[in-house]
Amino acid sequence: MRLESFVSGKWVSGTKDWRPLVNPVTGAAIAEASAAGVDVAAGMEFARQKGGAALRALTFGERADLLKSIADVLVANRARYEEIARENSGNTKADASIDIDGGIGTLKFYAKLGQGLGSARQLMEESQDQLAREPVFFAGHIWTTRPGLAVQINAFNFPSWGLWEKVAAALLAGVPSLIKPATATALLSHEMIRDVVNADILPEGALTLVCGSGEALLDHLEPMDSVAFTGSAATGARIRAHQRIQTRNPRVNIEADSVNATILGPDAAPGTLVFDLAVREAVKALSVKAGQLCTNIRRIFVHHAHERAFTEAVAGKVSALHVGDPCNEAVRVGPLINMAQRKEAETKIAHLLGEAETIAVAPLQDHSDLSGFVAPTLLRCAQASSAHLVHEIEVFGPCATVLPYSGLDQAVALSGAAGGALVLSLFSNDVEVQRKALTDAAAWHGRVLCVDDEVGKAHTGHAIVMPQCVHGGPGRAGGGEELGGLRALRYHMQRSAVQGGAALLDRLRSSTETAAL
Repeated sequence: MRLESFVSGKWVSGTKDWRPLVNPVTGAAIAEASAAGVDVAAGMEFARQKGGAALRALTFGERADLLKSIADVLVANRARYEEIARENSGNTKADASIDIDGGIGTLKFYAKLGQGLGSARQLMEESQDQLAREPVFFAGHIWTTRPGLAVQINAFNFPSWGLWEKVAAALLAGVPSLIKPATATALLSHEMIRDVVNADILPEGALTLVCGSGEALLDHLEPMDSVAFTGSAATGARIRAHQRIQTRNPRVNIEADSVNATILGPDAAPGTLVFDLAVREAVKALSVKAGQLCTNIRRIFVHHAHERAFTEAVAGKVSALHVGDPCNEAVRVGPLINMAQRKEAETKIAHLLGEAETIAVAPLQDHSDLSGFVAPTLLRCAQASSAHLVHEIEVFGPCATVLPYSGLDQAVALSGAAGGALVLSLFSNDVEVQRKALTDAAAWHGRVLCVDDEVGKAHTGHAIVMPQCVHGGPGRAGGGEELGGLRALRYHMQRSAVQGGAALLDRLRSSTETAAL
């Protein structure tokens, strides 16, 4: 099967330089993709002019209806998507659900959000400032849709959720999307977009899909465009350094590498609920999607008094994990997406063993040398303060390291040693521990999950990104921010100060075309 690109309102095929997509269980090729010969520049301008004009003419409520219609199409074809996720990404049923249902759920969330904005086409902040001595001259701030294109470059681990979480915010804001999925797992993105296109529910030019190399995308960016990238920090740096971005200054959002951490407070002792919840979350980090989540736990800080009990509890569960072909419903951990990712994960685990030791490894049955299987691995680094690699290396697979600490100050400080991360989780009932973690560590993390007895099993998990919350992180994690309800629309809209009389600002606020922000 050859994947096509959807550009300028039609499906087109590449001409050369075909790259394979494989089944990560066997290593066998199942499809190939190429964007060589595709007129990307024309497609981008078509999307800006045709798709952008059509979307901006719609109200938030009407755009919300489009998102709901997309979700309906995806729900109708869900069973086929699950099979694609197994074949191309090596997903178990549970793993496929996180990706597929996560995308559908995010679309539905933004559809509901948009319906609440009704007939409006712009947003206005509620605050108002007096600019003159007499109360006759004021300033307000209005958000209007940018007449550009949202270029969305996605990672291989979430070909559904990564796609639709970006599209949902852009479409609701009134901006067309150009989607560039990671080639290795592009089959699911391709089939989803094809189904939506065939349903004929979107204005022409609202969605563009490029399957294959996306190098030319940056060459044709314009000032009102935006780039939303999810992937490695190295690629993110190359994107930021691109000459077109330097000269045209489109918006750029990067979500990159992240050595995320969890902290068990000193009160999280064996026999407590928070201890058991932390064990449960650590095992999930070593099993869900075979550890291929950018938000996954990589470092686990445990008080030295409880470290042995914790490692024994996690190790016992890791040793019982069933790793193998996701066709087998008993399998809990599938492969990484291909042999290249497996080799990279194995190399990084070997590097970590320079300052850590192996505590537990899940049994790995016979498998093809071309497969992506990596055994879930729990490591221990005894000298957390003097170690460097454990805070720098992200094994993008089923591997996490336990680091004992002696005092909470040490654990909180070391949680930021990764130079910025997407998520920090804390397991503690102690309000002082919670306060210190939020006060001293939150700035290094895009999201902080606090788990105590009250939250219990109701929390959505360390790794799960919710559309109501911002997603991104400072420093090494890219410095970006996506999602977060209405906050996500600001990336695709321009905030402008409006200076004038009180009557003018009142008319703007009371207009049916304006919604309060």
